[in-house]
Amino acid sequence: MDHADVIIVGTGHGGAQAAIALRQSGFEGSISLIGRDSEPPYERPPLSKEYLAGEKPFERIQIRPAQFWPDKDIDLRLSTYVAGVDWMAHRVTLADDSQISYKKLIWAAGGDPRRLSCLGADLDGIHSVRNRADVDRMMAELEAGARRVVVIGGGYIGLEAAAVLTKLGCEVVLLEALPRVLARVAGEELSQFYQEEHLAHGVDLRLETMVDRLEGVNGRVTAVKLASGELIPADMVVVGIGIVPSVGPLIAAGAAGANGVDVDEYCRTTLDDIYAIGDCAAHANQFADNAVIRLESVQNAHDMATTAARSICGDKQPYHAFPWFWSNQYDLKLQTAGLSMDYDQTVLRGDPGERKFSVIYLKEGRVIALDCVNAVKDYVQGRKLVEARAAPDSADLANPEIALKNLL
Repeated sequence: MDHADVIIVGTGHGGAQAAIALRQSGFEGSISLIGRDSEPPYERPPLSKEYLAGEKPFERIQIRPAQFWPDKDIDLRLSTYVAGVDWMAHRVTLADDSQISYKKLIWAAGGDPRRLSCLGADLDGIHSVRNRADVDRMMAELEAGARRVVVIGGGYIGLEAAAVLTKLGCEVVLLEALPRVLARVAGEELSQFYQEEHLAHGVDLRLETMVDRLEGVNGRVTAVKLASGELIPADMVVVGIGIVPSVGPLIAAGAAGANGVDVDEYCRTTLDDIYAIGDCAAHANQFADNAVIRLESVQNAHDMATTAARSICGDKQPYHAFPWFWSNQYDLKLQTAGLSMDYDQTVLRGDPGERKFSVIYLKEGRVIALDCVNAVKDYVQGRKLVEARAAPDSADLANPEIALKNLL
C-alpha cells in the first residue's frame, strides 16, 4: 500500500494552498495532492471571465508553474478521486481501488455543479463553468458557430458568463427563477443595477422564469422550453445554479455535516486527523454572528488551507479570516467586504447612474458588509468599518464626500 504523511484531496485553490503552506511551514514529510482534474492546480474565477473571453491563456491562470510541484516534492495525482475513507485505519481508497495510507488528511474537494433535474438535462451542449475542460468545450462550440446561448441562473457565475458571451457576439437569454438576480447574496439596489447593465448590453433577461425541459435533436440541445410553454432556441446552454458540496466519502465514513462537512476553528472534522477546507467546509463564522455556514470563495479556501497546514505543523491558530469576494462584468469591478447575511438596512452611497457606488449593509445599526462597484476606496476603507463593528450615522455613510475611514 502507498503511503503519504499528508493526503490532500482536491487540486483547487484550497488543496494547492494547503500543500504550499505545509512546505512554507517547514513540513518535511511526504505529501500527496489528489484531484479529479487532469491539469495541475489553476485559478477557477478566471474561467467565467478572462479565460472564457480569450484574454488570459491557461499558463497565466496556473497557481504555480507545473514544475513547482515536483520541485517541492509534492506527489501530484491527477485524473482520479477518493472513493472511500477509512478514518480508523487512516487510509483512502481511490477510483481504481488502490489504497493510500496517511497520518493526516485534508479534504479540499470543493463541490460539483448543481445539475438541472428536468427532462433533457443530459443533452450535449449543456455546460457548467467549474473547470478548464468545461470552458474549453464551450469555446470549441463557439468557434464552431454557436451563437444563441441560454444562461440558466442569475448568480455571479451566470452573470459573468452572460457578460463574456455577449462581448463575444452571442445572443444571450438569461433565465432567473427568482424575482431578481443575485437575490441570495445582495440587496435590491445591486440587483437592480446589474439587471439594467445586462439589459443595456443586449442580454434578454427573464426574471421569475422557470424551465420546463430542454429539447434536442440527435442528442444535442436545440431549445429551452419554459414553464409558460415558450420555446427559446439555443445552440448552447450554460447552467449556473450553485454547487453541491463534494463530501460523500467523509459523510459515509461518519463525519458530521448537513450542508457540507462540519469543522471546528482549526478546520478539523469530527473524524480524527481529518481536516476539511474551502467550499465544502461548514464552519462557525464570526462575521456571520457565528452562524455555521459554507463560504464559496478563493479567500476562504486559501485562508482555511493555511489554518489546517499550520495546525498540522503544530502552530495552531484559529480561523478568523475576513471574508471578501469580487466579480468582473463588462467594465464593472465589484468588490464585496464582509457578509450581508440577515441585514436589516441598506445605505446607498454614490450614484448607480455614474456606475460608481457602494451598497452598505447594516444589522442593528452596525456595518456588516459592503458591495462596492468601481469604488475601490470604499472597499478598502469600508472593510475597516466591518472589522470594527462600527455603527456610524446612516446619513454620513450615504455621503460620498465623507471618507469612510473618518467614520471609524
